[in-house]
Amino acid sequence: MTKQEIFNHIEESLELDENTLKEETVLDDIVEYDSMGKLSLIVLSDEEFDKKLTGEQMEEFKTVGDIVKFLEA
Repeated sequence: MTKQEIFNHIEESLELDENTLKEETVLDDIVEYDSMGKLSLIVLSDEEFDKKLTGEQMEEFKTVGDIVKFLEA
């Protein structure tokens, strides 16, 4: 999966328009990155990438790039 496809999945999960996010986008600046958005990302990580993502791990993420790196690994 390409990096752009990962971005598209994240945007879809957060119900954002396509090509809205960049690697350097700060998560705290995204209104949709609330408790429901985080839950959607946990489900995305599990179902699309077969990776378990915990709330503790999410607290360490500061930018969209951090999420992408986790999902790529």
